[in-house]
Amino acid sequence: MQELLDHPAVQGGLAPFVIALIVAELLQRLRLSGLAIIAGFAVTVYLVSGFSFEPLTSTRKIVLLGLLSALLALILLRFNWRPLRLILAIAGGIATVWMALRIIQQQDMTHMLLWGGGCALYVGWLIFWMDTLHESPVRAGSAGMALGLGTGGSALLGASALLGQFGLALGAAASAYLLLQAIFNSRLPCGRTFTLPLSLIAGLTACLAVLTAQLPWYALTVLAGIPLAAKIPVSEKMGLWLQSLLLSIAPLACAAGAVYITWHVAGAPPF
Repeated sequence: MQELLDHPAVQGGLAPFVIALIVAELLQRLRLSGLAIIAGFAVTVYLVSGFSFEPLTSTRKIVLLGLLSALLALILLRFNWRPLRLILAIAGGIATVWMALRIIQQQDMTHMLLWGGGCALYVGWLIFWMDTLHESPVRAGSAGMALGLGTGGSALLGASALLGQFGLALGAAASAYLLLQAIFNSRLPCGRTFTLPLSLIAGLTACLAVLTAQLPWYALTVLAGIPLAAKIPVSEKMGLWLQSLLLSIAPLACAAGAVYITWHVAGAPPF
């Protein structure tokens, strides 16, 4: 059994998928199905590295910030203040700088500002535009699946197995969330409990892969288009399975583009 749980495909794919399925269904009546995304991510963290935060490395900061973002989303359930979206994006940018601070501090001032500002902008962008989908469960699920798979696949090709598993776990959890809606033809509750942890963790993971692995920075510009790609118009009269399919095409194309760019630059992963 332990040998099975130690397999990377189980840790970053099957386990988060199954856990997300269970959590999304069990919490549906509480309108907290969006927590499926952090549940799937958490089980991958547990299987891969555990929840130790000492020393507080950049990857452990990603885990900590992801868990805190889910807690913040719960606190904000009753808030629908108009400037909140922008505030969350700015906070995400600040969190990004904190996550990468030890790395970018090794650069000269010009590069430190470029890398820090660029990473903060990317994460803030994802948080802002994913937040526009927090009341659209099918679109959020499609975007989350593509963002997770694109980030994870690119990180793997960029020679970071751990960051790859982080991203793929998000993609697997979002896939489970989307699949439930397609099978039962019924929308699940979404909210910021889904979009905030997803966008923050995916953004931080991609940025760290750029800074420490071989993920080219311009692949992030393709991943950044995923939330916008999920906004394509589809008829609400269609069944949810067909909506899920159509809304996944453009986001997955963006994800595939980012993976291809990384493969073209970095080649096949060394593991």
